[in-house]
Amino acid sequence: MNSPIGNTAHSDAPLPHPLPQLDVFPESPEAAATPSAERLTPVGKKYIWLMVLAQFGVFVAFITPLAISLAIRLSQLAPGREEYLGYITGAGAFAVMLTAPFLGVASDRTRTRLGRRRPFMIGGTILGVISLVVMAVAPNVLVLGAGWILAQLGWGQVLSNLQISTADRLPESQRGKVAGLTGFATQVAPVVGVVLAGSFTTNNLLLFLVPGAIGVLLTLLFVLLVHEKDSRGNTFEEKLNLGGLLRKYLYNPKQYPDFSWNWLGRFLFYFGLTLNTTFTAFFFASRLGVSVTEVAGIIAILSMAGILATTAGAIGGGFISDKLRRRRAFIFGSGIIFGAGAIVMAFATDMPMLVVGSLLGSLGIGAFSAVDQALLLDVLPERDTDAGRFMGITGFATSIPQSIAPLIAPLFLAVGVSASGEKNYLLLYVIAAACTILGGLVVLRIRSVR
Repeated sequence: MNSPIGNTAHSDAPLPHPLPQLDVFPESPEAAATPSAERLTPVGKKYIWLMVLAQFGVFVAFITPLAISLAIRLSQLAPGREEYLGYITGAGAFAVMLTAPFLGVASDRTRTRLGRRRPFMIGGTILGVISLVVMAVAPNVLVLGAGWILAQLGWGQVLSNLQISTADRLPESQRGKVAGLTGFATQVAPVVGVVLAGSFTTNNLLLFLVPGAIGVLLTLLFVLLVHEKDSRGNTFEEKLNLGGLLRKYLYNPKQYPDFSWNWLGRFLFYFGLTLNTTFTAFFFASRLGVSVTEVAGIIAILSMAGILATTAGAIGGGFISDKLRRRRAFIFGSGIIFGAGAIVMAFATDMPMLVVGSLLGSLGIGAFSAVDQALLLDVLPERDTDAGRFMGITGFATSIPQSIAPLIAPLFLAVGVSASGEKNYLLLYVIAAACTILGGLVVLRIRSVR
């Protein structure tokens, strides 16, 4: 199935051989924007596999609620009010949008024996576990929403600092293949999460905590086994006050145009993706004539069928984009493929059409998740000093859509509602397709990377 993605999820993976460098146009001002990239040495298999496992674990813990667990709890607390799911997920994304650059700057400037990134992974894991308990025992929709906000802040920080770690360490020659492998892992993770959740639909604590335990274990493996340079001796020329901190939320798009085009393309794709995936459980229940609780098993089976498509998109897209030294064409193609899948699902009236649409969507998401992450690392500005800050700004490209799209989606669903109360999923999915295709078109404006 099309796995709902929280804060863009892409990452790092095992590289058996050195990979070709991307062609960069020397006349582009951004070609020299990240000179440190040329000094980075290839990472080893230990780092790669632990990164893959850590991101997999975070997504099992974090995206399972978005994929099915939140919908199940909401159907228990407020039957027939699925629009509340949009408000809950939108509020969580809005919280991330407000805090991501600040936490990115804090990570860049953290001085501890454990380094800059690992303290945030540890704190985020603790907060993430607390959030799962809150959602599991929530007595009402308001507390359920508060739990999801905590989950976004906690697990989101773990994921963010894992991805910042790839910006710190990966040379250009490893980005596509590494992003392909971690992109695959983070797309398969929700499938595993949904299968697990489908076994615990009658026990709310296990519904949330069993996937969460996987996230804790695999995150701790990374924290304990991947050592980071002691950052206590780091110094900073600029002293940060409140005004300086607020300015870190902004940058001059003209100074880094390719980073800006990548940001916009990602924004549009994730806007469409969020429209498509937020109401997946309710959409399937409506089209197949079953209850939301019953649909968990159906989505799990369909999700498992999408593993091969996700593998082909993520690993194939990442590896081939490195081999051909191309990023933009793959991202454009992934937008078209995902859009085609959304259109098929929009008109689906039975399981076979839903399967076809879902597989196309999985293929598109897999390719986009891998290649766009590699492209982001290619154009990331000020890598040595402000990687966390710009990764946080990139987070806006996913958190804003995840905040706004669920709030807007009920308006589309309400257009032309039938007398029986059937919501307009056709319009919602067509708009989702248009957004993802437009996102692929925007990325073609990038000039420093082919």
